[in-house]
Amino acid sequence: MKTADVYPIPRKRAVEFLENETGGRLFSVYFQKKDGTMREMVARRGVRKYLAGGQLPYDAKAKELVTVFDFAISEYRCFKIGALVSFKIDGDTYIVQD
Repeated sequence: MKTADVYPIPRKRAVEFLENETGGRLFSVYFQKKDGTMREMVARRGVRKYLAGGQLPYDAKAKELVTVFDFAISEYRCFKIGALVSFKIDGDTYIVQD
């Protein structure tokens, strides 16, 4: 059985990892909300089942947002790239560094 490890990861690489390398797997993200409170969310990228059609009324990349599907509330959510503190996938924890 693999032991869980903790890795430091640069912010830019963390975003690339979440956007391109999660492969539809569940992961948890820990980030700071706009009001200053901390939030942990179990999420997944690439969920298409609950789309109502259309597109976001804004460019998420331009606003430095990552869009995910939050499994606790079964809705799509975004979080700011700059607010990301850490994420966990496959038992490994990645601590985001600037």
